[in-house]
Amino acid sequence: MSVFASLVVGGDGSTSVGGNSRQISSGVDRTTFLERRRSADFLLIGGDTARCEPYHRTPVPVVISSRSMINALSDNRLAYWWNLSPVVALAKGINKFGGNVLVESGPKILDQLLLSRSLDGIYLSITRVTGGENRIDISDLLARFNEISSSEIEGTTFIEAKMPK
Repeated sequence: MSVFASLVVGGDGSTSVGGNSRQISSGVDRTTFLERRRSADFLLIGGDTARCEPYHRTPVPVVISSRSMINALSDNRLAYWWNLSPVVALAKGINKFGGNVLVESGPKILDQLLLSRSLDGIYLSITRVTGGENRIDISDLLARFNEISSSEIEGTTFIEAKMPK
């Protein structure tokens, strides 16, 4: 079983520009992100992510943890819109689809999963973009993990960080 979050941020911790992450991401980040996504048993996202990001077609099931039952992904036959907390949705998804999970959510759900110690780690991509919204403190986020490794490709820093056992 492996539950990892995947998050792209700008150099200032921005998680979105104009409401989504499209302008934060780089080409090399996008390629890595899509490769990772294809190997998951399912994706876990929140309602805001479902409404703002392109999840209308996914290679694996996508579980949406949301209190709003307005299904923004009704055209994705692999989408499961559950009125459950992220922690409960994660457990139900693991039971239904398998334990190789990629969490592609924003900071709110990420924080809930970190507090419940539900994550094994995070894949963090840091691009050169600045001036966006929904900033996170990158140092504070990484301080929650150990076994941190990083590399840089074409101006994007890739960090893999694992939770302490």
